[in-house]
Amino acid sequence: MSDFEELFPELTLETDDMIMELAIKKDYSQIRDLDKRKEEFIRDLHDFIDEFSQTPESREFMAYFD
Repeated sequence: MSDFEELFPELTLETDDMIMELAIKKDYSQIRDLDKRKEEFIRDLHDFIDEFSQTPESREFMAYFD
């Protein structure tokens, strides 16, 4: 196991079209209510995707398929 894996829990999300591997840096344990914790995580995931969509890297990645 790498040092990175020991520091952050990892999550793999898979659909028919993609596999996304995430290392979760935020400590959600402070949110005691499980439903609220889930809402916070989903909100953070949406924010992450929105932020990525605005970066040059997202455009460069799409150019891979040219």
